[in-house]
Amino acid sequence: MQLKKRKSRKILINITSLIDVLFLLIIFFMVSSTFVEKPGMDLELPESETSTLREIKDLVLQIQADETMFLNNKPVEWSNVKDFLDQEYQQNPEAALILKADKEVKHGSVVQVMDIAKQVGIKRLIIATREKK
Repeated sequence: MQLKKRKSRKILINITSLIDVLFLLIIFFMVSSTFVEKPGMDLELPESETSTLREIKDLVLQIQADETMFLNNKPVEWSNVKDFLDQEYQQNPEAALILKADKEVKHGSVVQVMDIAKQVGIKRLIIATREKK
């Protein structure tokens, strides 16, 4: 009696879909990761006896829930906001305006302050927030 030998099949695993998943994971981690970058170059600046150190101090405008305002911790009235901002900005034209508004302040009031800042000539406006817990 003669038995037929069965040919053994090679088992093939198709890994194409696994490679796709691997590439998606790599792309996800590349996009979601943050890189710490040192701005500028490391320079050794020359020394000078007559040089002066100039500090750029940002303007901080706080608007409380009852819409009272403080510019650099000094109380400011709505009617005088433009004058005070203009005066402070002329003293330090490179400064940014940091706007700290209470979450209960009306949206229109915040937009009005942003418009006044633009009229004064402030080019950098930062809206302060706090980290969500």
